Amino acid sequence: MGKFLTDFKEFALKGNVIDMAVGVIVGGAFGKIVASLVNDIIMPVMSLITGGEGYKNLKYVIKDAAPATADGVAAVEEVAVNYGIFIQNIVDFLIIAISIFVALRVMMKFKKKEEEAPAPAPEPSAEEKLLTEIRDLLKNQESK
Repeated sequence: MGKFLTDFKEFALKGNVIDMAVGVIVGGAFGKIVASLVNDIIMPVMSLITGGEGYKNLKYVIKDAAPATADGVAAVEEVAVNYGIFIQNIVDFLIIAISIFVALRVMMKFKKKEEEAPAPAPEPSAEEKLLTEIRDLLKNQESK
């Protein structure tokens, strides 16, 4: 049992696991932003195009609901294919996919710039330093 806990602690404290947890949390918040973008901005505009109904209400009714009983409950529920919700889910997916694609492209450009940055000149070796000192001493003796 002790080995298991040690292995789990080592796994849980690795940088990759922590990075993944942060990514899941940020992804959840990002999902809310995209859902709001779709529901509150894009879909109202699309509902104007579809005649004010909106995509969520688009459906193909296979069988109408039976008339309501005396207590107001339908005896038989409506059977319909709700393709409007499917269209909205496709739009959600496309917006999320495009957003992630753009974010990854920006990150990759920054990463390329870091990789392309010239590395600083390597420090001269001990032999090169000694030879430089000898050269400088010889120049000083010749000039005297």
